[in-house]
Amino acid sequence: MEAKDIKRIACVGSGVIGYSWALYYSLKGLSVNAYDLTEEKLELAKQRIHESLINLKKNGVVDDKEMAEIEGRINYTTSMEEAVKDVEFITESGPESYEIKQKMVEEMEKYTSSKTIISSSTSGLLITEIAKNAKHPERFIGAHPYNPPHLIPLVELTKGEKTSEKVLETAKEFYQLVDKEPVVLQKEALGFICNRIQMALYREVCSLVMNGVCTIEDADKAVTYGPGLRWAIMGPSLVFELGGGEGHVDGLMKHLNPSISLWLHDMADFKDFPPEFPEIARKGVEESLKNRPKEIGNDDASLAEYRDKMLIELLKLHNKL
Repeated sequence: MEAKDIKRIACVGSGVIGYSWALYYSLKGLSVNAYDLTEEKLELAKQRIHESLINLKKNGVVDDKEMAEIEGRINYTTSMEEAVKDVEFITESGPESYEIKQKMVEEMEKYTSSKTIISSSTSGLLITEIAKNAKHPERFIGAHPYNPPHLIPLVELTKGEKTSEKVLETAKEFYQLVDKEPVVLQKEALGFICNRIQMALYREVCSLVMNGVCTIEDADKAVTYGPGLRWAIMGPSLVFELGGGEGHVDGLMKHLNPSISLWLHDMADFKDFPPEFPEIARKGVEESLKNRPKEIGNDDASLAEYRDKMLIELLKLHNKL
């Protein structure tokens, strides 16, 4: 099967990630089967898709006619057989548990073609383990999106020990055809690329807050109005390339090495977050929200709406919308 032949998708699991995947595939003109265990879960997915489309409409991405067409391309079902039997590509977005995902693998393989590519949205579990009991482990890949998948272009591709190179290449090409930005892990790694980077950053936020250097609010501001602005344009190595001037990235690293070494030796390297930090983070977020006007989000709902609005503007600048 070639990437261009992938026209029908099954989204197995329609929660926060699964519904967003279903919406994205439909936005790209593909036919989608959205599966979940109960009608209630599917009704929630349908509601989330509709609300997300209203938000896209507000920001000039779709109009009423397009909304109706996008919603019309999505079929909802509680039958695994109906969901997967005639599709070329499956996106699994079940709970982050090896046991549950392995059961889902068994169920999907009962009904789908042996040629169908099955991707997992796992945030960092190993594909080798997810597919260890599969009849056709060669067609399993990891395809980890960043939330919300219908807006953020990144998808991290990883393979298991038995994954076919052809399957990985086909999946990469498919994602490129639907305007995603796939990155490929050269070997399996827990947490993949971005979650590891994200947790390394948040570990340092935790350390700074716990050591009284700054508040949660100021740590967020420091990232948003400092490196976050640059990272929204290009990656850290390209940022350092420009920072190095004629010396390039290697010149910058060598020039700053004495200072960087001092920082690194003083930075956090703990392997578990302090048990009291989640509550400290929650209180810090609540305090931060009090200081934000509603137009940039001062509760979860308005914060999500503001996030999506800003993402859409950034994606337009990147020619992704």
